[in-house]
Amino acid sequence: MNIPRPEYPRPQFERAEWLCLNGEWQFEIDNSDSGQARGLLESELKDRIQVPFCPESELSGIGNKDFMHAVWYHRTVDIPEAWAGQRILLHFQACDYDTTVWMDGVEVARHRGGFTPFTCDLGPIQGTKTIVVRARDDHRPAQPRGKQSQRYYDWGCFYTRTTGIWQTVWMEPVPQYALRRPRITPDVANSMFRLELPLSRSTTGLRLRAELSDQAGTVAQAECAADQDFSPRLDLTIPATRRRLWSPQDPHLYDLAIELLDEAGNVIDHARSYAGLRSVTINDKAIKINGETIFQRLVLDQGYYPDGVLTAPSDAALKQDIEMSLAVGFNGARLHQKVFEERFLYHADKMGYLVWGEFPDWGYEPRVSWLEDQSFTPTFVAQWLEELERDYNHPALIGWCGLNETRYDRQEGLTNLDEVTRAIFLAAKAMDTTRPVLDASGYAHRVPETDVYDSHDYLTSEDFWADFEHYKERHSHMDEGKPFINQRDGQDMSIAYQGQPYFVSEFGGIWWSENVEKGDQKSSWGYGTAPLSVEEFYKRFQALCDVLLDNPAMFGYCYTQLTDVSVEQNGLYTFARQTKFDNARLRAIQQRTAAIEAQSR
Repeated sequence: MNIPRPEYPRPQFERAEWLCLNGEWQFEIDNSDSGQARGLLESELKDRIQVPFCPESELSGIGNKDFMHAVWYHRTVDIPEAWAGQRILLHFQACDYDTTVWMDGVEVARHRGGFTPFTCDLGPIQGTKTIVVRARDDHRPAQPRGKQSQRYYDWGCFYTRTTGIWQTVWMEPVPQYALRRPRITPDVANSMFRLELPLSRSTTGLRLRAELSDQAGTVAQAECAADQDFSPRLDLTIPATRRRLWSPQDPHLYDLAIELLDEAGNVIDHARSYAGLRSVTINDKAIKINGETIFQRLVLDQGYYPDGVLTAPSDAALKQDIEMSLAVGFNGARLHQKVFEERFLYHADKMGYLVWGEFPDWGYEPRVSWLEDQSFTPTFVAQWLEELERDYNHPALIGWCGLNETRYDRQEGLTNLDEVTRAIFLAAKAMDTTRPVLDASGYAHRVPETDVYDSHDYLTSEDFWADFEHYKERHSHMDEGKPFINQRDGQDMSIAYQGQPYFVSEFGGIWWSENVEKGDQKSSWGYGTAPLSVEEFYKRFQALCDVLLDNPAMFGYCYTQLTDVSVEQNGLYTFARQTKFDNARLRAIQQRTAAIEAQSR
């Protein structure tokens, strides 16, 4: 039987024994959310769906793009006999939005949040079991949605919704005393990895052992007692002869084996991971990787697919998106308004691809005007913390940003937005002291101590080149400590700039498609007026990039965007991942030495 997305979903913490539950499930749409009262918990469901693809997608076999206030899933599972006596964990990598899980009619878990994983501890079960899942996803109340449309159709920069299960569902057996996901912190200055190794529970006599290795064999070993600490710690020191830093040029990863030992020295649990030895530091206006200034040539990646919506059709498709980005000259991405699958970060780690983690915070109540009346709830911070915990170990991840394009009226005084922005920022700083944190991408910076400062700067007038002259002028005052700051009604929306590293985290978005080339400028959109020829596109792309590459106080940029998405056709590739331009030419424009790189040499 061909199982969709069969690869191991959590490569940063891998056990040998596991069971993929992707494939055919019973399925039913419950638009009135009355399914439990109507007996859907106990009855056969009408349809069949291919998990892990959402019902809005073609790959699911459903393809229903209408609003679905609730959906139900049923599946029976035969627990392998070899797992007898162990606790069985049922994992959902992501299910949108408000999920309840039953096992044989007994509720075993609830989780609110559409982008982060959760686990059901089922205990030492055996035999054939029935899993039932209900996912509620009312589009009206505020919730983190990212770019999911709250209208029936795709419009502007809002795209097809995702309801229910959209990442891998799987099981694994664990012993009574088990390892939990480790926290791996690289310490380049002292040539070591610092490990925190939490346990599910503890008892007397337990010990932890960790071994770091490379292609030549064991690099370092360490062991510690594990019965007096909820989250034991140990260090793995790397000898000078085996020290090899992770970088975009050399994305070297060490293998890591972790074992939990009982009082007699027997291994009772073990897992494999990997780690990259790299540092991220701030030096004046530069963000340095291992002490080296690397201009961050980032692309906005929204992670949508024509056939899978938020879910990549295959693991190879995740890797392909990174390869496409590298081919046109980017060295990283801003993972925009989506918590990407863990395997995307795994490929980024292996390929030396720099990424910024972002939270899909665009959860707005229905409104008349564009992106107004933001309404935040506790789930924003809760899911943000879950994302921070999940992705902490990835060396490719070099920065965090929890909010996108928050708007602020300085006449209002202290607002809910101030408190939310500070809460999101402090949560990231508390969870991760090793990476810079940007309080909000674009528009309103509300945290004075934000590590990074930025702006969004699109050219939207009908006369691109006249607008371009203003663009150049806006970014010509960095040497005076006066970067471009987004405004509202002629006033800066942000607190004063404090000299932080600065970049333009959204720009470009040049409109180009075959329809535009043929004179049709109604069936799609991009920023401003579309160029009249592909040659004109190259001139605009180079002019925009050159202004930022030539600025010695600019540590990077983020171009919008990697691929077209639905009606928004301003990508460097089509939505179907087909080439639109001469990739070598785009790469040459970007790959020249940036001013901030030149001055550090």
